[in-house]
Amino acid sequence: MSLIVFPPAPVRAPAAPAPRDRFIDVLRVFGMVLVVVQHWTMPVLSYAEGRLSTGNALAAVPYVTWISQVMPLVFFAGGAANAISFRSAARRGGTAREWTARRLRRLAWPVVPLAVVWLPLPHLLVALGVPAQPVEVAARTVGQPLWFLAVYLLAVVATPHLLRVRAAVALPVLAGGAVLMDVVRFTGLEAAGYLNVAFVWLAVHQVGFRYAEGGLAWLTGRRAAALAAAGFAMVAALVAAGPYPASMIGMPGAVSNMAPPSACLLALFAGQLGLAMLLRPAVNALTARPRVEAVLAALAPRVMTVYLWHMTALVAVASVAAVGFGLATPRAGSAAWWSAVPVWLAALAPVLVALTALLGRFEEPPGAAVSRHAPVAVPLVGGALLTFTIGGFAPGPAPVAASAVLVAGLLLVTRPEAAAPPLR
Repeated sequence: MSLIVFPPAPVRAPAAPAPRDRFIDVLRVFGMVLVVVQHWTMPVLSYAEGRLSTGNALAAVPYVTWISQVMPLVFFAGGAANAISFRSAARRGGTAREWTARRLRRLAWPVVPLAVVWLPLPHLLVALGVPAQPVEVAARTVGQPLWFLAVYLLAVVATPHLLRVRAAVALPVLAGGAVLMDVVRFTGLEAAGYLNVAFVWLAVHQVGFRYAEGGLAWLTGRRAAALAAAGFAMVAALVAAGPYPASMIGMPGAVSNMAPPSACLLALFAGQLGLAMLLRPAVNALTARPRVEAVLAALAPRVMTVYLWHMTALVAVASVAAVGFGLATPRAGSAAWWSAVPVWLAALAPVLVALTALLGRFEEPPGAAVSRHAPVAVPLVGGALLTFTIGGFAPGPAPVAASAVLVAGLLLVTRPEAAAPPLR
């Protein structure tokens, strides 16, 4: 990565004059909470004779995912936050490499305690007599959400470059690339679809830049409602015409809108963005209340901890329920299933709250960020995150190697802070 001097701040005023845009904070917190709830309601579990069988409950109610799949809004909020942070660093005379090093450390450092816990835990559980198959399922499951960090790291690295490109150029290129990759994918070359990891998520991220620069100030009232209606109508049309499935999350044995991401997610994002901007005045009014502001201030700096550890909470409670007590998930979509969902969430939430309270401190990296080795650290950290995504923490050499690579990448961009002189 070459040394890039920050471009001058845009003439257009930012979307919000306050140091923090509470609407973006709400989108980040609400988005992550909804992702957690979606992941917690997905498993269909049954355990017999030492083997754990799993399924996806949302296959029975795929249209729920049109609301629950909020990763497009999360990337949009991330784009706005990155643009605001970048411009702030620009006013202080920083460089792109320095900014990237700080963002890299803040993104990847909370993964270290997750690896410290989950590298030995599968071996310990097996040694204590837990059957190996459910332990391996759990260890793989915990690593799957790390795909988001790997892709978001790509967005962070691209931010200094894409902020210099006019939105009128970048957005059509990225959105058009997503549509083109879908055409290639659905005409026989499945692997081409994975290029949409860049095209789809960077397009959504780029819209976040527009928001941060005040470019979405016009999107209010009837215009926001019209965009919401048009976006969801386009999703319905794409699903009806095919080959896009109704579910906005991946389902076993079916075409996926998420892995790889499809252009259908851009239509979904348009609908969700219109709805979010329609509600923005009400959200801002709500966050002005002292209690709501206090809750948001407490949660916003801990969203990464919530995201990283919510699958651990799921594994802990599901292990007790399915393996310990032999409980099975009711038929997905049935009255019994719907009535069990609140009880299930109520059992999981305290575990996650305790984990967040215990581990939230790790969102603040130790030492100080250095930029000199950032071009080397980025691929090391990204490769480690992808390795965790594919295989999780299942026993074997891969997670051990990935953990070592992750730590090496973080050490390359970390300088120990000088100790304060002793008091006389």
